[in-house]
Amino acid sequence: MDQHQAHHAAQPGGEGVLCSRCGAPAEGTPLTWTCSVENGTHHYFCEECARANIRAIEGRLDSAWW
Repeated sequence: MDQHQAHHAAQPGGEGVLCSRCGAPAEGTPLTWTCSVENGTHHYFCEECARANIRAIEGRLDSAWW
């Protein structure tokens, strides 16, 4: 799967929450995941993707840039 392919995620706590970066599914409520709002759309990132891109996230870069 292309890592840069966007995945539309459901709301947290619901079924089918996927990481917007790698597509990993959340198991239950994703407590350790990061949520980003880009252009009015919520994007969820798993713990591994968030850790790998923490500087870009803190710099408020859109996920398309990283």
